Amino acid sequence: MFVRTAGDRDLAAVQALLVETWHDTYDAIYGDGRVTEIANEWHSVASLKARLIKPNSEFLVADDGKRIGGMAFAETLDSGGVVMLRQLYVLPALQGRGIGGMLLDEIIESFPEAHCIRLEVEERNTRAVAFYQANGFVQAGRTENCGSAGSAIPALIYERALSA
Repeated sequence: MFVRTAGDRDLAAVQALLVETWHDTYDAIYGDGRVTEIANEWHSVASLKARLIKPNSEFLVADDGKRIGGMAFAETLDSGGVVMLRQLYVLPALQGRGIGGMLLDEIIESFPEAHCIRLEVEERNTRAVAFYQANGFVQAGRTENCGSAGSAIPALIYERALSA
């Protein structure tokens, strides 16, 4: 896999990756119906397309030339001092192979002025929590509305200091 900037031609594959990964991860937590509802809202091609052109952001894919195996999206907050990692997902069949780490490293490198990277993660997503802890993140708080205002999805907030 190699990491590159996402483009329009990747959006259908990214959407399929997100839907598969969300069902694999969250069906047991939220149920199939709620996961489908969230995926339809958050992971539509239109929603993904808007991220491609969002200022002060980076949208990456991990690609092996045949398929998209992972994706990441982050944007800056606080005049560029804080990077908010909004999404980092790897196909379930490809997890544990270093793809997530490659995506995370490239996101961090994309924002050289940042002093901190932050993310929200569902507490019961133990694989993701372990991944972020292994990559130097520490819990910095909680939110009751992960992903969007009014989502009613509780999550942990994790941060990692960066050397600017």
